[in-house]
Amino acid sequence: MRVIAGTARRINLKTPDGLDTRPTQDRIKETLFNILQFDLEGQDVLDLFAGSGALGIEALSRGAKRAVFCDAARQAVLCIEENLEKTHFKEQALVLPGDYNGAINSLLRKDYHFGLVFMDPPYGRELAEKALLRLKDKPFVDENTIFVVEAGLEEDFSAMEEEGYTILREKTYKSNKHVFLRLIRQENEK
Repeated sequence: MRVIAGTARRINLKTPDGLDTRPTQDRIKETLFNILQFDLEGQDVLDLFAGSGALGIEALSRGAKRAVFCDAARQAVLCIEENLEKTHFKEQALVLPGDYNGAINSLLRKDYHFGLVFMDPPYGRELAEKALLRLKDKPFVDENTIFVVEAGLEEDFSAMEEEGYTILREKTYKSNKHVFLRLIRQENEK
């Protein structure tokens, strides 16, 4: 796996060993970032369930300002740190070891505003839905934030529309999909 484009183009990234992490294939990552190409420049990016950190690193390489990486697996955290060192993005990054709840709590005490949130949790455990519910009223995201969830083909996010999100689009591949969501703020919340 490698960085596809930008300042760190062609740098190979390490991936954590084991079956718990599914690195996003280069072809799928390229498609994803072609969709997001006009939404990256100068943004803060949150990479939840980050694995190797490849999505956040790709965003940094393509012009994102800063990235926060979160993963509960110690091996993944070490891998992210090594990849940040290799790509020279350590100064633009914050790595939060632990689960998404801890990361969200920690971010409440930090100065970030995310234009883009990536989530690539283990499939079939509704972790993305739970994370979306936890994120929806936080001050570091708003109606301009794009949430990108990598999910199994059978996973359905239509219930998120009742929780204050709108589905912008779904991009389906052979074995998985990306779901793009945005928050809908009510007038009385502004």
